[in-house]
Amino acid sequence: MAEFTKLLQQLKAEKARLLQELEQIQTSQQTAERRAGGPFGKRGEEASQVLELEKRLDLEKRLKKSLAEIDHALEKYEAGTYGLCDSCGKPIEPARLEAIPQANLCLGCKVRQTRDAK
Repeated sequence: MAEFTKLLQQLKAEKARLLQELEQIQTSQQTAERRAGGPFGKRGEEASQVLELEKRLDLEKRLKKSLAEIDHALEKYEAGTYGLCDSCGKPIEPARLEAIPQANLCLGCKVRQTRDAK
């Protein structure tokens, strides 16, 4: 597990950054709603306000997904299974983990998953 110490620190730093970003988005959304009197303001039919809300919600969804992936990786680290593929159980390539520390599938399984999704 000592070889994963650097990756663990990266995961923790990324989690802190994502949490901060998520908090900022939620705070700015609440501020905008209070100022406008609701999620769409007084002119609820304005497409720009709807579009902004959709973009914020999409960003919030992506941030939460990334946080879940990082939490899963941290749980695997604590369980002693970090670096092993969730699908086949084989070690995940070190270069893949360096590029994506929260990766939970080896490259072969990720390719199959992507192909099957199409």
